[in-house]
Amino acid sequence: QVQLVESGGGLVQPGDSLRLSCAASGPTFSFLVMGWFRQAPGKEREFVARIMWGGGSSYYADSVKGRFTISRDDANNAVTLQMNSLKPEDTAVYYCAAGRRAGVSSADFGSWGQGTQVTVSS
Repeated sequence: QVQLVESGGGLVQPGDSLRLSCAASGPTFSFLVMGWFRQAPGKEREFVARIMWGGGSSYYADSVKGRFTISRDDANNAVTLQMNSLKPEDTAVYYCAAGRRAGVSSADFGSWGQGTQVTVSS
């Protein structure tokens, strides 16, 4: 089972930037894609971004396209999410996930981190 640990959440003001990291350990050869999801209070978990572990191609939700960037850190078995121009509606718990299918559903990802809180407020 792959273990995922997120870091980098916090409280920021609208327009600020924040960088999330997710470190993977265990049988990292067992997954093909890593992604980020988020869940706001009272809402369902939603897809944010994903990146293929081998080829590096990425895909984003429309709500974050142009503001967020997902990237890989192969040397450290990690993936990062650079979040710019943050908005109050980006407030949520952000989860790192790993899986074998390049989808946008939670069901496509079999391993999850514990989540990190991102709060955007003035």
